[in-house]
Amino acid sequence: MTENRSKSLIALGGNLNLRDLLPQDTLAAAVGELPGAGISLRAVSRFFRTPSFPAGAGPDYANAVVEIETSLSAQALLTRLHEIEAHYARERGERWGMRTLDLDLISLGDSVLPDQDEYVRWRDLPLEVQMKATPDQLILPHPRVQDRAFVLVPLCDIAPDWCHPVLQKTAAQMRDALPKADIDSVIPIY
Repeated sequence: MTENRSKSLIALGGNLNLRDLLPQDTLAAAVGELPGAGISLRAVSRFFRTPSFPAGAGPDYANAVVEIETSLSAQALLTRLHEIEAHYARERGERWGMRTLDLDLISLGDSVLPDQDEYVRWRDLPLEVQMKATPDQLILPHPRVQDRAFVLVPLCDIAPDWCHPVLQKTAAQMRDALPKADIDSVIPIY
């Protein structure tokens, strides 16, 4: 019997040093912790430097995207990502605040969770509400992936043809729809 495996995309970010680790070093270490029970690493983007959001809210971020293959459910995968974040001293205080490590589940196969209506509700929230509201359940695909150059530029490094299961646009199409200044602000580190 073969196990059911799904491709999944995970965005990594951080802008605070952890002891002697720079943010990009923390990201690299976290990537190394992903493979294991039910998770196989398939691709890793280059690492990028991106401005904090909102502008001036803290040091620049290091960002990357990885593609994995997993037999884990969405909730089990999210739990694993939270365990890795905790290992790197992630504190969940201020929404969109500074952090040592953030692992965002962008997609799990073609899953739309919990359902299309709830996904659309979260996707369409005004920015001022997004900055304060936290969903009480996992929303997939990530409801703001189409708005974030710091996710789409690294994503296009490894999966430019990934197709958003609701918007029916590829990663490259979503990236290219962003303002040029947003794209240009995502600068390769290595």
